[in-house]
Amino acid sequence: MNLQRRIFCLAAALSLFAGAAAAQDKKREAQLRTVRGVVTDKSDGPLSGSVVFLKNARTNSVRSSYTDDTGSYRFSGLDPNADYELHAEKDDAKSPTRTVSSFDSRKDIVLNLKIDKKKS
Repeated sequence: MNLQRRIFCLAAALSLFAGAAAAQDKKREAQLRTVRGVVTDKSDGPLSGSVVFLKNARTNSVRSSYTDDTGSYRFSGLDPNADYELHAEKDDAKSPTRTVSSFDSRKDIVLNLKIDKKKS
């Protein structure tokens, strides 16, 4: 009987810890940020196939993504405690670098990028 009681108590404690860990994971997920926007040319036309680079200024890790047919890009799951640098490139032209600050409390940040293509 004593062994069964110990096993029950151990199982109950483990389920409490598991529940607390799951709640903590959900809290972390709720705090993550998304950066999205549209890459355009100098006449505000969307630039599909542009490469958008996102650099975590704390870790120096870089993520990249191609824009879709509407010039849209999206990065999700971003650490709210990190600053990010963002720019787009296409055909040897580059947009100005934009910054996302850790002090910005928005969960969904829209940053449109403009590439001024060089004339041949």
